[in-house]
Amino acid sequence: MQDYTSLEQPYQLVLPLNIEVQIPKDDPVRLVRYCIGGMDLSALYQNCHHVNRNQASPAQMLAILSYAYANSIFSTRKIEEACRSNIKFMYLLEGKPAPDHATISRFLTKRLRPCIKEIFAQMGKLLEKLGAVTFQDIFIDGTKIESFANKYKFVWRKAVEKHRDKLLAKLPAFLEKTGSDFDLHIACGDAVHLRQLKNLRRKLRQKIVADGTVFVHGSGKRKEPIQRALEELDSYIVRLKNYIAELHEMRGRNSYAKTDKDATFMRMKEDAMKNGQLKPAYNVQYGSDSEFILWASVGPQTTDTNTLVPFLREFEKYYGTCCENVVADAGYESEENYTYLEDLGLKSFIKPVSYEKSKTRKWKNDIGRFENMTYLPDEDAYICANGRKLKAERTYQHTTKTGYKSEKTCYACEDCTNCPMKENCIHGNHFKKPMEERTKRLTVAKKFLRQRQEDLERITSEEGIELRVNRSIQAEGAFADIKEDMGFRRFLGRGTGNALLAVMLLAMAHNIQKLHHKIQHGTAGRHRIPVKAAA
Repeated sequence: MQDYTSLEQPYQLVLPLNIEVQIPKDDPVRLVRYCIGGMDLSALYQNCHHVNRNQASPAQMLAILSYAYANSIFSTRKIEEACRSNIKFMYLLEGKPAPDHATISRFLTKRLRPCIKEIFAQMGKLLEKLGAVTFQDIFIDGTKIESFANKYKFVWRKAVEKHRDKLLAKLPAFLEKTGSDFDLHIACGDAVHLRQLKNLRRKLRQKIVADGTVFVHGSGKRKEPIQRALEELDSYIVRLKNYIAELHEMRGRNSYAKTDKDATFMRMKEDAMKNGQLKPAYNVQYGSDSEFILWASVGPQTTDTNTLVPFLREFEKYYGTCCENVVADAGYESEENYTYLEDLGLKSFIKPVSYEKSKTRKWKNDIGRFENMTYLPDEDAYICANGRKLKAERTYQHTTKTGYKSEKTCYACEDCTNCPMKENCIHGNHFKKPMEERTKRLTVAKKFLRQRQEDLERITSEEGIELRVNRSIQAEGAFADIKEDMGFRRFLGRGTGNALLAVMLLAMAHNIQKLHHKIQHGTAGRHRIPVKAAA
């Protein structure tokens, strides 16, 4: 390291004895120090077995990271630079030497990441003590953030299954030919499995040793038939192993990125080429209350429907309670979500998927929809526009990807012969039958219809309208703050654990900034934004 002090002109360095006097009294960095100091960080200190007194403490490191994220500084090298040159970061260090980027990275991955959920829950409890949140309403929304992965290196489920099926179709003939050529018979039945291929390879190797066959390699040398068969079999085993491993890695998904196997290819709003290109990303969920983010989750789901139940389960696990009112948009509507909220005694304010479409003229004039038919509860039947009955034919259970079982009832018209309204009533051509041979059928989930109707009454009430307005302001406003104001558009680490760590640090930074602005404007006690003020 070269020393430049000999090149400088002599001068008198003038600094105050305490840099704290250089920071304004209303600066948010003071609030950061207060909030981190008021949280229970015992879970973090348990992961920090050796704390050097001459280095920054875990609480100081957490305060530095929270303040860095609040100022759109996400790189560990830039955080190190800020600790060396920015007086506000020096204030948080309290005279300790600035940590280098390796120390910051090690603290993030090995110290903070294992306990980030407990630490984040402590911030929510601190906000409750300050009276900033009530735990009465939770406004849930999701967004997709691109992962740190190569978007041109991917694995698709359909492609893997297609190549696997082609290989499995080729194997019976290969086994039969190999068995007849070398008198090695392997019973495979209807399907060939990996263990049968390994068994054949073991027998081929035993025969090679018994016959004393010498393998040859290189051009101009003739291989023995048994060597060619063994090499071909080895290639089949390797390919089949790869297909099995790739399908196992999917874990219910349809794709994943090779450079970040936890990331799923999703359709993003940020589409520069306007061609609907899929990119590896994570589905980020935030739950807000009083404009503060109380909980966050990261998952591979391409839609929001299956994220609500695990989100609320984790919320209850770390807080010991659930908010009374759960407010979400139409992407979260499902019978499973309604049932889960009913079982917990919570009120759902979820906008139905058909809420906007049901207001249109096309929807109201569609005589083929059961919503526009008359239902006879005593007979459990529907009356169509032509006055004919659709009676219950059978009931069956439909199991979703998450294992939830929903009961559905099938209705069929008693007689659709010579009906003049058949063309407008029966839609689609799934069975490829002429129209005159087709019969009107309906599939209805009665429990889901009852839950949707109860939810519709709630969201159209005065309280429901106020909550829906607040959801669009608070939940979507949190993502606007993180994506636009902080400029966070892509994760800097790979894997779900690193993504969740970044998401929760961003939420902590958002909460501190929001608390600062509310204190300065005197709105810390406002939990809902009135509808008139929002309009």
